[in-house]
Amino acid sequence: MRYFFIDPREAVGSAATIRGPDANHIKNVLRLQPGDEIRLFDGTGFEYEARITHLSSSRVDVSILGGFASSAGSSVEIIIAQAFLKEKKMDGLVRRLSELGVTRWIPFFSDRSVSRPDSKRLSGRSQRWKKIARESVKQCRRGRIMEIADTVSFEAVLNIGKESDLKVVFWENESNTLSLTGQRFKRVFAVLGPEGGLTLREIEIARSLGFVTASLGPRILKADTASIAAATLLQFLFGDMGQNYIDKNSGFE
Repeated sequence: MRYFFIDPREAVGSAATIRGPDANHIKNVLRLQPGDEIRLFDGTGFEYEARITHLSSSRVDVSILGGFASSAGSSVEIIIAQAFLKEKKMDGLVRRLSELGVTRWIPFFSDRSVSRPDSKRLSGRSQRWKKIARESVKQCRRGRIMEIADTVSFEAVLNIGKESDLKVVFWENESNTLSLTGQRFKRVFAVLGPEGGLTLREIEIARSLGFVTASLGPRILKADTASIAAATLLQFLFGDMGQNYIDKNSGFE
């Protein structure tokens, strides 16, 4: 069944309206017709079964047949704070992290960040990332859109993450890996550096605020690869890619 985004404000009672690119795709590309059934998601964790009732050049009207909570949400809230990378690496990273079920993504400027867009360019980049995050949800069928936060400083990132259950900085100069299987966390906050890595000054500040440092293995990874590896590891240890998820869905605790 086809899967489309709907703004929660466009759903009133048992009726809803799809606008924008998705409406055009339904009418002019897929050539769906009144009576065809589709599935909708509103980006807040809910999905809907719907039937098309009317199509026009700018909108598709549907009737809601039923609604339910999405089953594709992770059992742990994973927040990834990523130091600014060069050019379009951040675009690809947003897409992959969204597919992996990351809850929130926070870009920040670190000591070694080479790319430092001005406020006007940052605004444009942020809007692009939000669009990418929304589009990726349709591909991976998760019910909640990954939140894209404003770009902040390194110090601000640490302040945002201080209340999390697990606060970790993945650092290439650390030898100890993260091995906390068996523990359950509601919120995990992970920080990753830019191409040149985080400085010792930044690491010391993070440690002084209760962050632990961890390795992603013996190989030196590209910065964007490291972020993807970190998200996958966290989902495996604490989320829906490992034994915790299997035990939960098998009835074992």
